[in-house]
Amino acid sequence: MLEKTDIKLERAVLIGVITKDQDELQAREYLDELEFLTFTAGGEAVKRFTQKMEAPHPKTFIGTGKLQDVLTFIKENEIDTAIFDDELSAAQERNISKILDCKVLDRTNLILDIFAQRAQTSYARTQVELAQCEYLLPRLKGMWTHLERQRGGIGMRGPGEREIETDRRIVRDRINLLKDKLKVIDKQQAVQRGNRGHLVRVALVGYTNVGKSTLMNVISNSEVFVEDKLFATLDTTVRKVVIGNLPFLVSDTVGFIRKLPTQLVESFKSTLDEVREADLLLHVVDISHHNFEEQIASVRKILNEIDSGHKPTIMVFNKIDAYEPVPFDKDDLIAVKTKDNYTLEEWKKTWMNKIGDDAIFISALNKKNLESFKKRVYDEVRNIHVTRFPYNDFLYPDYVEEEE
Repeated sequence: MLEKTDIKLERAVLIGVITKDQDELQAREYLDELEFLTFTAGGEAVKRFTQKMEAPHPKTFIGTGKLQDVLTFIKENEIDTAIFDDELSAAQERNISKILDCKVLDRTNLILDIFAQRAQTSYARTQVELAQCEYLLPRLKGMWTHLERQRGGIGMRGPGEREIETDRRIVRDRINLLKDKLKVIDKQQAVQRGNRGHLVRVALVGYTNVGKSTLMNVISNSEVFVEDKLFATLDTTVRKVVIGNLPFLVSDTVGFIRKLPTQLVESFKSTLDEVREADLLLHVVDISHHNFEEQIASVRKILNEIDSGHKPTIMVFNKIDAYEPVPFDKDDLIAVKTKDNYTLEEWKKTWMNKIGDDAIFISALNKKNLESFKKRVYDEVRNIHVTRFPYNDFLYPDYVEEEE
């Protein structure tokens, strides 16, 4: 018989800064997300440390006094890892590792680790490895910790330096090899996309963990992997969907996130070709998240980076079943009503009203308002198709909701 084993989570502390560009509320929000990332990667956030600074310290990211507080906590509580909310420079990582004497990760390294866990296909694994190699290259020097024992002397320093240069050359060669491999795969992917005929292409985009894969499963009757964790879906999935008598293609893409590592944006540009070549974007938003507006801004920023910000877009506000406004006491003369107190109806009267028909409120999990969603998508896809092939107009009549 197989023995039951409990998975031991890696104990970690989270570290962030409060600056003029990132206030206390934002810092708390980012650390909440970092804690979720840590859990997704297989860790447990034991404690958080924050410090108010004009800007991160160039040598140690946070002040030396705060770093000593972190060191004391790590020693007293047997902490395995220290995770920083921003990307550390190679020098910062080396300096912090020497002081804390434990594993030091930054947000980029953590996301790369999650991507490495989630990558299933050869294509995704190649992209992740390329991002990891590009992240690793400037940090190789700090990884040769065994060289610190060599305190100089004839013949001592040289071999170590040569060893680091050898590793750098190996990593550079590996990067070139992976880039060549991706070029070959990209050509294959381009041929596959070209073989899909003249069907209209629709891409699901949005922040990670907003319900894109759940929506994909509902509208295409497929079984895309779904889990309440960040980056549950890494490989792009394409399915043929038929609404009424109109067929089109829907692709479920990798989720976006704030402070997305530059290496990943570059490496996954080929995966994001599905977005770049789409005729219509369905921007899925988790409206139950208290900071969904910032998530929308993050997604739009990345869409602009990949030259897709101009595409026709329908905003799909998902998880309306989970949305709960913060109660507001009208009798409290001091209280000021904020966005946190808005009901869904009040939200619809804000900037969302300007979007008009391009804003749809649904629950993919509970299948609420899906008919309205299907009708809006049908109308938009039909308009794109008829514009491209005017002689096919008679094939696709106006969408009529099916009676249940």
